[in-house]
Amino acid sequence: MAGAKDYNNSWVGSNREQIEYHVREILKLIGENVEREGLLETPARVTRMYEEIFAGYEVDPRDVLGVTFDEQHEELVIVKDIVYYSQCEHHMAPFFGKAHIGYIPSGKIAGLSKLARLVEAITRKLQVQERITSQIADILDEVLKPNGVMVVVEGEHLCMCARGVKKPGSKTVTSAVRGQFRQSAALRSEFLELLKR
Repeated sequence: MAGAKDYNNSWVGSNREQIEYHVREILKLIGENVEREGLLETPARVTRMYEEIFAGYEVDPRDVLGVTFDEQHEELVIVKDIVYYSQCEHHMAPFFGKAHIGYIPSGKIAGLSKLARLVEAITRKLQVQERITSQIADILDEVLKPNGVMVVVEGEHLCMCARGVKKPGSKTVTSAVRGQFRQSAALRSEFLELLKR
């Protein structure tokens, strides 16, 4: 995964010939000439792309948090503007944006880069933004057992921008709150205010 340990979807690699065959058949079914120069290597390229963009099936997101550290910091920790790319499970169209993660440790912290790896592990598969947001919060809550977690995810969805209602530039924002963030409007406000800076 970008900037971290590289994962590839081994199922794609194991089924390379079948995937290439089916991509070629889809190209025919949409009216393309699969023998023209620009499309000769497309099935192989799509298959290689699938190995990368669907790498999330190869890893348990809990494992990417790796070693946690005992640390008595009990104030808000935020990692914001984590860029992600995913694929909508309804149309297999890309969506992308930024994830913002905040948590209040209760004696354990994760390496900061591990939060970006967590986002990668969750987004590199067929997904919906709402599930991404909840999964990030739930896994942090489960593994770190913090006093609170808040996650905000922004996304631009090509299934909405390039087809259907065709509203380019529109963004979807989802949030998940756990622990102290759920009870405290002041904490939620602090997190959101820090995101603006």
